[in-house]
Amino acid sequence: MSKETAREKKIKELTERATKTRESRPLHWAYLIQTDPEMFETYQNVYEKSLLDGKELPAKYRELICMGILAFKGNRDAVISHGRRAHGLGATLQEILDAAETTLIPGGAPTCSTYLAAAEAIEEDEKKEKTTKKR
Repeated sequence: MSKETAREKKIKELTERATKTRESRPLHWAYLIQTDPEMFETYQNVYEKSLLDGKELPAKYRELICMGILAFKGNRDAVISHGRRAHGLGATLQEILDAAETTLIPGGAPTCSTYLAAAEAIEEDEKKEKTTKKR
């Protein structure tokens, strides 16, 4: 196998891994996969260890924690993305609301508000799904 073929195979594998483990993937990750697959692989390994199922803590709870930190930082889009992922992993809308409410005291109203954006987005997604299924 030529060196270029091995590189192309690695890029394809990393792209598939990233697509499988994320709700969405920013364009700059695709760029990093193409330009420095070894660096992206290192990042992907850390991502998987941090946000997939752990020894005792399921991935949906890891996502809820991640959402709280991102909400505190004010990163609304990332909170929504991780919220959709948590929901896809089995977190109920009520669990997401409970987690949002938990952020109110340590993070303040802006953190809670940012977290609630995920709950609103998921509720909107569910409404759109129901409308689409009725057609």
